[in-house]
Amino acid sequence: MTTKTLLLLRHAKSSWDDPGLEDFDRPLNARGRKAATRMGRLLREKSIAIDLVQCSPSIRTRETAKRVFAEQKCSPRINYLDDLYHASPDQITQILCQIAEPNSCVMVIGHNPGFAEFLDRVTGVCDSFPTSALAWIELKLDRWNQFSEQTRGELKQMWRPRDLEVE
Repeated sequence: MTTKTLLLLRHAKSSWDDPGLEDFDRPLNARGRKAATRMGRLLREKSIAIDLVQCSPSIRTRETAKRVFAEQKCSPRINYLDDLYHASPDQITQILCQIAEPNSCVMVIGHNPGFAEFLDRVTGVCDSFPTSALAWIELKLDRWNQFSEQTRGELKQMWRPRDLEVE
């Protein structure tokens, strides 16, 4: 059996400056913009090649994706999926099992609490999932359509912005 790499990236810190904005429309704040850029730099430094990104369509997730991939040599294809906006673990599972081949490394950019619950379900690691955190999960799968609620993976690494130098 081969492996698939799943990267979960929670959107960067968003702004609450405009109380009139709907949740979906909130942009990143200054700290969030810096953290998203730093996560992009981390991906480049670690030479993590992402084949496909499945992203929530909210403003803050779009801005996060834009900043993460701004300086990458080769940006992956990004799909904006309505079902990822505040997705539950079951919705994330449905999205993953529909990924086409050959995509060996997939990133999902989305929201909590779904990400923390999904991480716990898949890896057994019940941990905080702060904004801009990136979880690297290895899955023993030949094909994404094998992913199910019973699929378990290994959390290889969890990067949090506070653990990284943010300029």
